[in-house]
Amino acid sequence: MSKLPCVWVFSDSGSKYPELIAAGKVYADQVNVINITALDTASQALVYGADRVFQFNYEDGTRLIEEYALSFAQLISAGQQPTALFMNSTSCCKAIAGKLSVLLKAGVINDVSSVKLDEQKLIATRMVYGGLALSEERIDTPIAIITLSSESVEPLPEDPAKTGEIIPATFVEPVSRIKCIGRQVKQGERTDLRQAQRVVGVGRGLSAKEDLQMIEELCVAIGAEMGCTRPIAEGEKWVDPDRYIGVSGVMLKPDVYLALGVSGQIQHMVGINGAQTIIAVNKDKNAPIFQKADYGLVGDLYKVVPAIMAAYKN
Repeated sequence: MSKLPCVWVFSDSGSKYPELIAAGKVYADQVNVINITALDTASQALVYGADRVFQFNYEDGTRLIEEYALSFAQLISAGQQPTALFMNSTSCCKAIAGKLSVLLKAGVINDVSSVKLDEQKLIATRMVYGGLALSEERIDTPIAIITLSSESVEPLPEDPAKTGEIIPATFVEPVSRIKCIGRQVKQGERTDLRQAQRVVGVGRGLSAKEDLQMIEELCVAIGAEMGCTRPIAEGEKWVDPDRYIGVSGVMLKPDVYLALGVSGQIQHMVGINGAQTIIAVNKDKNAPIFQKADYGLVGDLYKVVPAIMAAYKN
């Protein structure tokens, strides 16, 4: 596999640079990071293997990420080609990917789970049809843009001995701007289920929002995080969307996943495919989740959960 001359990396979250830089190292001799956040993030990118970091002055934080599209396009187009830009799969990164696609005449593939290189052309794999199948797609343009799904690449270990350059980058004013008049912290507790070793997932078998307290007490007892199916988060709005597990939600890799009242539709099962052990509790013996579970119990979660809690207390 002949590598690309260089790969560019951008993330709207500094915590994702280790994964993205690791991906870049596989396919290129040089990894260039584009950073619009604090300078310490740029320094951290170097110890994870970045060769060069192009540092923008974020100023007062009133610029929207999409407004950097022209600046990014000028940087990337001035570099060596063929090349690629790797980003994480967030709404902001996908938005700027669309803008860059037009500015750079570049092919874009979103939510990619794996990448390979063939004659300096990137071939990306992603889920289609709600997780029922995988599609393998090739980008033939000189510049390829890829947004990578979380946990698709194992991050490289931090190495303080690694060195590189931090290069000041110039912001190019877009033709038209959206004025940011203020920022507000999103309300609600945020969690990263992808880091949890134990996860308890709830589905439509839960009758009322008030019953979530019972599930939360179970999570505390067994040292787990709580997740849910899409209807619980987006339909009923009982749980923060960050806890929604599935194709367009969080993809899990826990040691144990305990599904309570979860039917097991394919869109949810794709999200727990990486679990080492799946335990399912459902009162419907024909629930699809039993076909994938390592252990299954046909029963009412309102009886099973108290029994588990009593066993832990004893």
